[in-house]
Amino acid sequence: MAVLKFRIYLEEDDAVYRDIVIKHTQHFIDLHFAILKAYEFDQKHQATFFRSNDNWQRGREISFEKYDKTYVAEPLLMADTTIGSEIRDTNQKFIYLYDFTKNWVFLVELINVSKEENAKMNYPAVSRVEGIGPQQYGTKSLLGDKFADIEEKYDLSEAAEGFGEEGEEGETDSDDSETEETNEEEF
Repeated sequence: MAVLKFRIYLEEDDAVYRDIVIKHTQHFIDLHFAILKAYEFDQKHQATFFRSNDNWQRGREISFEKYDKTYVAEPLLMADTTIGSEIRDTNQKFIYLYDFTKNWVFLVELINVSKEENAKMNYPAVSRVEGIGPQQYGTKSLLGDKFADIEEKYDLSEAAEGFGEEGEEGETDSDDSETEETNEEEF
């Protein structure tokens, strides 16, 4: 039985990625939930995969469910479609779109195919984590309305004035040296 290793990049930052290993006989819905878990996203929103080429162009759609939208071709369903059935070459790519409102886009690339299966591992599994993943709803949603209250409570103007005096001495020295260099260049 083949074990596939996919690297799932955040579209905006290819330094942030997760590697997921999954059996070729498992379904896209398993990969869908593995990606959400790897990036610590909830499971409340719509999602779809697109088979892709090397230029990351969207091809055949593999959707979580049939949504109220016009389709070029009827999408395959994640629960019914095995991953192995959609692999066309050894560096197959998919685009994973999650939360159609926020438009989270992940680039999914097949990076390894192995015939060895680890009997102790539950597939799918995250095999590597690189970079800090994004907050699904941003920082403010985690802290709620209290975040703005905290910012407004503290007036740092007095502390800034005290710090500025020390900083001004250092800046004055560097400003003088820059002024001297400028004056020398003018003559």
